[in-house]
Amino acid sequence: MGVITISRGSYSKGKEIAEKLSGILKYECFSRDVLLEASAHFNIPELKLVRAIHDAPSFLEHFGHRSEKYIIYIREAFLEHIQKDNVVYHGLAGQFFIKDIPNVLKVRIVANIEDRVKEEMKREHVSEKEAHRLLSKDDEERRKWSMSLYGIDTKDPSLYDVVLHIDNLKVDDAVDILSGIAKRPCFQTTNESRAMINDAYLAAKAGSIIYGKIPAAEVTCKNSIVYINIDTTLSLEKELTDKVNNLLKDLDEAKEVRVKIIPFETG
Repeated sequence: MGVITISRGSYSKGKEIAEKLSGILKYECFSRDVLLEASAHFNIPELKLVRAIHDAPSFLEHFGHRSEKYIIYIREAFLEHIQKDNVVYHGLAGQFFIKDIPNVLKVRIVANIEDRVKEEMKREHVSEKEAHRLLSKDDEERRKWSMSLYGIDTKDPSLYDVVLHIDNLKVDDAVDILSGIAKRPCFQTTNESRAMINDAYLAAKAGSIIYGKIPAAEVTCKNSIVYINIDTTLSLEKELTDKVNNLLKDLDEAKEVRVKIIPFETG
């Protein structure tokens, strides 16, 4: 049993690899499903979610904090999905949402720019120069997205357990390599990693519920206990504690909700 995330650029064969790998391992494969689930659940147009997760810098500047809200919703949908275990996710964001969780196999797939340009030319019916420009823009937007939201460059190999270059290695080679690695004990789901995924999901779910309703709140979770730290004045402690408990009263998966007021520092 395990969870695999595959980060890939456009035309890198990452989708094909993910689908074949999931078939061999008998895992569920998903990607855009996360956006569709979040879109339906929170009544947000899918296009806005796509832009929020792809064109972060310009999107953030134009829409302000709403982009942060969309990312919160996507995180919740993603974490809810991987709780099922035995899943392969391919696309943006996955590796960031679970970067501190052990036993998850994190993969990066890269391909030659020449091959990607040829594919872009064929699919979009554009010149070689235009195809190169479009791909460069797409790659830069993806890099800016991760940098602006997490301070992490998607090209940084330290983010991944495995980086595979599709060139001499073909799709079937990559699938064969990854299926072997995925079966190793270090990438099997453990009680510890399952509990950490559950805690991450509960924190994300609580965060999406209180977002915009409780200002300056930090949400974490450990051992199914949700912690809400709020930067405000002590005079608001009872009011905000009651409000948080009311908002999260139906969060049945949580053992307990604990609210802590962190008073503003005064000069």
